[in-house]
Amino acid sequence: MATSVVDGPWTRWREAGLSFFYPETCQLCAGARATAGEGYVCAGCWQRVRFITPPFCERCGLPFPGDLTTPFECANCRAMELHFSSARSAVVAKDPVLDVIHRYKYQRALWFEPFLADLLVRQARPALAGGEWDFLVPVPLHPAKRREREFNQAERLARPLAAATGIPLNTQWVRRVAPTRTQTLLSRPERAANVRRAFALRPGVRLQGARVVLVDDVFTTGATTSACAQVLLAAGAAQVCVWTVARGL
Repeated sequence: MATSVVDGPWTRWREAGLSFFYPETCQLCAGARATAGEGYVCAGCWQRVRFITPPFCERCGLPFPGDLTTPFECANCRAMELHFSSARSAVVAKDPVLDVIHRYKYQRALWFEPFLADLLVRQARPALAGGEWDFLVPVPLHPAKRREREFNQAERLARPLAAATGIPLNTQWVRRVAPTRTQTLLSRPERAANVRRAFALRPGVRLQGARVVLVDDVFTTGATTSACAQVLLAAGAAQVCVWTVARGL
């Protein structure tokens, strides 16, 4: 089992509270011990996680098999108008991570949060170190969706990353102004059309050359993060990159 890189006084209080209500059993396989600090994911399930390592597309982070030794951009990125400079993800969006994300978002299984945050921090913190990034911005939910879900997973996962990197978190700049359909069952063109006018900057926001890291839970086609990046660039951001926990293949 890898040791968590997400820690602090609040984390310890939360772990104590969760341990009071939940047995220290893996919530995926139910067959091994796992603590609140581990997100109730045991060592065996941890070993099934597939971290993303090179080679991958320089633009969208899509991993490729083989021994490619020179930077490359995949065919999908060459065919699309993407507004972020690069996108990276910690792990591949397959089980157990995909199962955890679905339960976290749609069944409010918040005990998985330390596990997901740990994956993101573990990969993103060294990559962002020394990059002179000015702000972390979580992809916002529409107010109606936020009321339904009761939390924004991107914002919650961005907070430990902000604490680990020292990059300030800004949750006020970008609003989701259109109640878009879920992207899950849409084609690539439909996803792009669905979020084309979904985001807006709050009145009066001027970014004046800021370098921004967008944070979300899953990257699939890049339509959502690209639309969000577009409004940040229009407001004066010098560069926008993307970090997510998982990458769809």
